[in-house]
Amino acid sequence: MNFARLPNPRGTGRVLAEAAKVNARSTTQNVNMTTRNRLQAFGFLFLVSILFWWHPLLATLGLALGDDAYTHILLILPLSASLIYLDRDALRSVRHGNIVAGLPVLVGAAVLGSVARWGHHVLSPDGQLSLALFALVTWWIGSVFLCFGLDAFRSLFLPLCFLFLLVPLPGFVLNEIVYFLQQQSAFAARIFFLATGVPVTQNGIMLAIPGLDIEVAHECSSIRSSMMLVIVSVFLAHLFLRPWWRKALLIAASLPLSIAKNGLRIFTIAVLSTRVDPGFLNGRLHHHGGIVFFGISVVALTALLILLRRTEPRTPLEFSKAI
Repeated sequence: MNFARLPNPRGTGRVLAEAAKVNARSTTQNVNMTTRNRLQAFGFLFLVSILFWWHPLLATLGLALGDDAYTHILLILPLSASLIYLDRDALRSVRHGNIVAGLPVLVGAAVLGSVARWGHHVLSPDGQLSLALFALVTWWIGSVFLCFGLDAFRSLFLPLCFLFLLVPLPGFVLNEIVYFLQQQSAFAARIFFLATGVPVTQNGIMLAIPGLDIEVAHECSSIRSSMMLVIVSVFLAHLFLRPWWRKALLIAASLPLSIAKNGLRIFTIAVLSTRVDPGFLNGRLHHHGGIVFFGISVVALTALLILLRRTEPRTPLEFSKAI
């Protein structure tokens, strides 16, 4: 009688487990290699953009360092890079880029950049700079399309679009925004006066209360703190909210909160100067108290964020964890 030797089940299981580990390691190496190649391609396109748009970048940096209305630009790249890093898994899961979507965007960005660079006879200097930076950000987004595809862009939509805040607004656009903030700040201050029983009349950016005439000057528009509040709202929305409409609601709320903050500042200084001490008109609260009122607006924005988070529907997994 012949006896055939049966394979050891334990040995077979060990062999299969080792084979699975090898296959998993090989697959991981392939994915990592693919991701590395995509990052290298993106790095090359990024380097090309820096070389081509070097002078507009330097001009924008100088503008941000020299003009309070553009100070926020210094924060955009670091914050956007931080948000992208936090969502880096969206890049690791990519399997293929999208040439069909990426190539036309890159070509369009190159055309806009060329117009900005050599179109000085049709564009003002500040218009050239704005168009150049718009083209640069468009080039970066096209590079994401090309190297990582549309799914990665959707996952990183907010931090990528956040980069458009790098674009310095032309002077005529900025002046219109500042004047709008002046008018709305005067209106908000008027509401505070009326709510507290102080007689007030408004004529454009001029307010008159008993014993004091107030002009909401260019500096009182608080364009810098308004932009900072928008930046804070974008950062908080991306970190703590999921549905796009909740993110949009929080970001949109930053504008009326900024106007209300300006109105509260005007109201507070005016009341203190007429009822406590006229020195408040030229005191530290007037010239250096903006951070106090900015902090109040951030607290209000945070309260809205908490309300939006608490009313978000929970997934079954989150609900089970909460229980």
